[in-house]
Amino acid sequence: MTRQIHVGGIPIGGGAPVTIQSMTNTRTDDVESTLSQIRSLAAAGCQIVRVAVPDGAAARAVAKIKEASPLPVVVDIHFDYKLALEAIAAGADKVRINPGNIGGEDRVKAVADACRLRGIPIRIGVNGGSLEKGLLAKYGGVCPEAMVESAFGHIRLLNKFDFDDICVSLKSSSVPMTMRAYQLMREKSNYPLHIGVTEAGTVRMGTLKSAVGIGGLLAQGIGDTMRVSLSADPVEEVYAARDILKAAGVR
Repeated sequence: MTRQIHVGGIPIGGGAPVTIQSMTNTRTDDVESTLSQIRSLAAAGCQIVRVAVPDGAAARAVAKIKEASPLPVVVDIHFDYKLALEAIAAGADKVRINPGNIGGEDRVKAVADACRLRGIPIRIGVNGGSLEKGLLAKYGGVCPEAMVESAFGHIRLLNKFDFDDICVSLKSSSVPMTMRAYQLMREKSNYPLHIGVTEAGTVRMGTLKSAVGIGGLLAQGIGDTMRVSLSADPVEEVYAARDILKAAGVR
């Protein structure tokens, strides 16, 4: 059994029911449009929502979104650790980062310290399309083993700063590669796993790829929270996730 974390009071891992996540596709600094979409996601059965924080305007909007959101809010951070700090201070319930792309260790430490003080978890998001050059050279390209090694490198970095409230995702656009990466990670650790297939595609193809990848993992007892990634209205992601959970016998 995986260890358990909490996102805005919702348990992930540790035997808790698999939760459904989605991500808004509005401009985060358009607070009303973002909240409208979050309410639609909640009505469809979404339990946790993620918003992109690419700039200061989005980070400043997090407080207003959090104040009115019916769902716990995860912030998606790339490259700028200051945006993570601002979103954490604004009340984010969870942070999704790749510790390898936000700069030096002092920046990772700043984010880890801020999350620890507020008692919020970090999701380490490993993506097959953005692995470290050293790992690509070591393994001769993207592979499940390289993805898992990347995850453990990020985990060690957070552990170095006394942070272990961690969830892990290992996503690729390849279903077999994604599944094998999650299987290896489950064999090697008990961190809760956020499962999904990245760049899954249109409603039809994306749902099929996710059904095979996510559903296959769920049928093996792997996965604590999930997102079906579609290039469509995010409400469609929630409908697909609900159906996959039912088909896998999980819900």
